[in-house]
Amino acid sequence: MEIVTFLAENGPWSWIVAGLVLLALELVVPGGFLVWLGIAGILTGLVTLFQPLPWAVQWALFGALSLVSILVWLRFARRRRPRDEAGLLNHRTDRFIGHEAVLETPIRDGYGRLALGDTIWRIAGPDLPAGQRIRIVGADGAVLRVEAA
Repeated sequence: MEIVTFLAENGPWSWIVAGLVLLALELVVPGGFLVWLGIAGILTGLVTLFQPLPWAVQWALFGALSLVSILVWLRFARRRRPRDEAGLLNHRTDRFIGHEAVLETPIRDGYGRLALGDTIWRIAGPDLPAGQRIRIVGADGAVLRVEAA
């Protein structure tokens, strides 16, 4: 009964402390979910600090603030663009499609080599002389398909 009396007397501070505990737990338990519950707990404590509310209303306010904070974060997180590199992690050749370069060595019998960045790639396309400008149009595994630009 002493705990109930303590919570009744210090209701706003109980919410604030509970919110801080949830924020601290987020440091230990990863996932990004307890942050929003902690923020909702702190906001509930601040509201009840200035406007005393019955316990049922406090819990409803905490639930509503939790849902609102999670939904706001989800909407914000979905708007962020994914990094370009993340989508091409296992498809290194796809990042070169559309790229133009100049041949240093000729393409003979449909195959040649092209230096892009720090890698020398095998290329496939029509026979072309050295110095010809080419465009990468596709990839078959680790072989880049090219055409004259």
